Amino acid sequence: MIPGTLEYAIHYIVEERLDVRIFDARYNNDDTGRKAINPKLLIKIILFGYSMGMISSRSLEKACQKHTTFMALACGRTPDHSTIAAFVSSIDLEIEELFTKILLICQEEGLLSGTHFSIDGCKLSSNASKEWSGTFADLKKKQEALQRKVKEAIQEHRKTDKKEKASVTDNERLAKRIKHLKQKADRIEKFLSENKPRIGSTGKEIQSNATDNESAKQATSHGVVQGYNANAMVDAKRQVVTHAQVFGSGSDTSNMQPMLEGAKQRLEKIGNKNPLKGKQISADTGYYSVENLKACEPMKVDAYVPDPQFRKRDIRFIDAERHRRSVDKRKEKYKSKKRFFSVEDFRYDDRTGRLICPAGNALYVRNRNFKTTDGYKAIAYQAPKTACRACHLRSKCLRNQITESRQVHIFSDHRPGSLTDAMRKKIDTPEGRHQYSKRIAIVEPVFGNIRSCKKMDRFTLRGKVKVNIQWLLYCMVHNIEKIMNYGRSFAVT
Repeated sequence: MIPGTLEYAIHYIVEERLDVRIFDARYNNDDTGRKAINPKLLIKIILFGYSMGMISSRSLEKACQKHTTFMALACGRTPDHSTIAAFVSSIDLEIEELFTKILLICQEEGLLSGTHFSIDGCKLSSNASKEWSGTFADLKKKQEALQRKVKEAIQEHRKTDKKEKASVTDNERLAKRIKHLKQKADRIEKFLSENKPRIGSTGKEIQSNATDNESAKQATSHGVVQGYNANAMVDAKRQVVTHAQVFGSGSDTSNMQPMLEGAKQRLEKIGNKNPLKGKQISADTGYYSVENLKACEPMKVDAYVPDPQFRKRDIRFIDAERHRRSVDKRKEKYKSKKRFFSVEDFRYDDRTGRLICPAGNALYVRNRNFKTTDGYKAIAYQAPKTACRACHLRSKCLRNQITESRQVHIFSDHRPGSLTDAMRKKIDTPEGRHQYSKRIAIVEPVFGNIRSCKKMDRFTLRGKVKVNIQWLLYCMVHNIEKIMNYGRSFAVT
C-alpha cells in the first residue's frame, strides 16, 4: 500500500494506533472451536469498503475475493458476508471506544480547534418500508384487509382446482400468493401482540412501523422516507466529527442535550477539561426550541440557534424575492396563498391612537394590559360591530363568519427572561449573523462527503443500536480521511 492513500491510513491506524484488545473476550477462541478472523482485518475491510460506498456485507465479501486492495487489507483471508454482517451488528460497545480513539488521533495530529462546533442532522432511509407504518388502529385495518384477501384467494384457488383445464402454473401462482398474504397478516398480528403503541411528545399516539419500530417517517427535500435522523457535531478547524448519534424522530427540537453531552464526554476522554464551556455552538433553525436552548445553559456554551423567521429580519435578504426563479411561467410556486388580512394590513393612526383596518374603519383600544399565557404583553384592539357587520371585506378579515367583529393584538414588549427572545435578539446582531454563517462551511461538507462521495444514502440495518453503529463507522471513515489529508504524521514529503 502506498503512503498518502486512504487504504494506507486505515491500515496504519488500525494496526499501530488502535487497541483491539477490547475484542478479546469475544474473539479469543484459539483453544476451542474454529480460529476467529482477527477483528483488525474486519475493521480494515469495513472501513475501506464504506469509503468506497460498499455498505452491504455481500459486496464486501466479493471485494475480498477479487479486489487487490481488499485482499491486502485482509491478508488473504476471505470472510463471508455473514461473518462481516454479524461483526458490524454486534460491536455496539466497542464502536464507542474505537470512535473516541480516532478522535484522540485527530487531536494529536492538530486537527481540533475546540472553539466553534456546529450541529446538524441528515435524514436517511433505513431497512424498513413506509407501507408497514401506521397507528395500531391503521395496522389492525391493514391486517383485516390482508385476511380478506387471503379468503378471496383461497376461494379463487378452489374454483381453479375444479376446472378440468386448470394449469399447474396457475395453481402454484395462487398458492404462492396465499402464502405471501398469510405471512403479511401474521407479521402484523405478531407485531401488535408484542408491542405497545408509540406515544409522541404531545402525549398522542404516533405511527409505529412493523418492520423497524424505532425508525420513523422523516420529511426530506426529496419526499418522506422511513428512517433515522443522523446527527453530527463537527469541529470548525478541519470538519472533524466529535460526536455522532442517530435519533428515531425527524424533529431536532430535543437533540441538543444528547449531542452536547455526548461530545463533552468524548472530548473529556481524550484529555480536555471543560471542553464546551464558553465555546461557540451553531445549529440551524430545526434546533430552535425552548428545550434545546435550556440544554445549552448548564453546559455554559455560547449558542447561535436562529428562529425560522430570522432571514426576514436580515437587511441583507430584503430583496431576495426578486432573485427567485419560478417553476413555471405563472410563478405558481411563489404565489402568495394568503387568504385573510394579518396584523401587517392594519395601520396605526398617530393622531387618534387607533388602528385603521383595510376597509378604512377605526379599531378602538379594548385592553392596554393584555398578556398571553406565554408572557407576551400586548395592546388589544377591536373593531365596532356595526363596522364589521356589513363590511365588503368581511370574508377576508374574519376566519369564522360567526365572529361579530375583528380583534387585533399589537405586541409591545418581550417576555422577561425568555430564552427564545434572547436568542432572536442575539442572532439579529452583526456578531450573531457572523457566527451563525460559519455553520454551513463546518457541518454541511461532512454530510456532502459521507452521502455523495462515500455513497451513504441509506442504512442497511434495522434497530437504533445497529443503525447507530453504521453511522459511527461512516463518521470514523470521514475522520480518518481528515487525518490522512491534514495530519502532521501523514504528510507525504
